Amino acid sequence: MADTARTHHDITSRDQYPLLGRDRDQYPYGRSDYQTSSQDYSKTRQIAKAATAVTAGGSLLVLSSLTLVGTVIALTVATPLLVIFSPILVPALITVALLITGFLSSGGFGIAAITVFSWIYKYATGEHPQGSDKLDSARMKLGSKAQDIKDRAQYYGQQHTGGEHDRDRTRGTHHNTT
Repeated sequence: MADTARTHHDITSRDQYPLLGRDRDQYPYGRSDYQTSSQDYSKTRQIAKAATAVTAGGSLLVLSSLTLVGTVIALTVATPLLVIFSPILVPALITVALLITGFLSSGGFGIAAITVFSWIYKYATGEHPQGSDKLDSARMKLGSKAQDIKDRAQYYGQQHTGGEHDRDRTRGTHHNTT
């Protein structure tokens, strides 16, 4: 039992030292034959990978060329029909495009309106929907600025309209021209 147990040193150092004891029995033809067969396996695997890649790439190339040929044939057949029916098809396509655009935009605006009305309802009922704190903050800033402007207007209005006459009356001085 003792000689079958291998240590970490035995496993890692066997590549550095020649074949001894049971390693010699494991590789009857020598380790160099095993290493060359390992290299052959690696080359075989690379060749298999390359063959698979070439096969897959070639089949995809064939499929893409068939698609191109089919598209060219379909265009060749459809072009005269498109030229003949173009006075009918072009206005019809424009009309259909406008109808689709109109329906999609009206649906989008409807969804936006429902979303806005839902947000306003939540805000009015006291719930705090997302972004309501920013709205409250902006409302407070706007109210504060409006009050500042009102106070300044009153101050400058009184200063301008009251002017010198109010100052003279409060001081009790009159202008004498003697």
